[in-house]
Amino acid sequence: MTTTESGQPAQSRQPAHLQTVEGFGTVRIDPVDPEADAALIHGWVNEDRARFWGMGGTTVDQVRDIYAHLDSLTTHHGFLVRRDGEPVALFQTYEPEADRVSECYEVQPGDIGVHILIAPAATPEPGFSAKLFVALNDFAMTGRTRAVAEPDADNEKALARLVRAGFELGPEVVLPEVDLPEVFIPEKKARLAFLTR
Repeated sequence: MTTTESGQPAQSRQPAHLQTVEGFGTVRIDPVDPEADAALIHGWVNEDRARFWGMGGTTVDQVRDIYAHLDSLTTHHGFLVRRDGEPVALFQTYEPEADRVSECYEVQPGDIGVHILIAPAATPEPGFSAKLFVALNDFAMTGRTRAVAEPDADNEKALARLVRAGFELGPEVVLPEVDLPEVFIPEKKARLAFLTR
């Protein structure tokens, strides 16, 4: 179990969302604690399977700094997702109008942007992502009318997973480079996907 700097279990924090999914377990969504969760996230994002996440080659300190920066924003949020106490995914939400994706489609009131990185599993579990998406979609869509995702256009697994979760594929776009003092994000060829309530 992840602990905070004070040694308290991370799960003692107030969850952002808690939901029991029938036949799956209890899904708990907590804001990322940059200090406590950096090592875990670092292990996930540095695997080859996570190459589309764009954080390969980072150090634990860099991961901590990235999520500390994310935590300082009011428009972008990172969450660690657990099933029955075990970390299973990294989930991010954002306000599309405050993100580079807004240059690629017409943002509507009620839109929310989402990113998902499912943790590596020792043994693949059929239907795992579909059941996980039940809770993630319920959480993200609270008070919203549409979710937008923009995975790498070449990430066939992510695109297929989104379609299975009810998203409709949109056009391919080029997300522009972001070059700010606190963050650099390279240009990316992406495929938009939309989930409408």
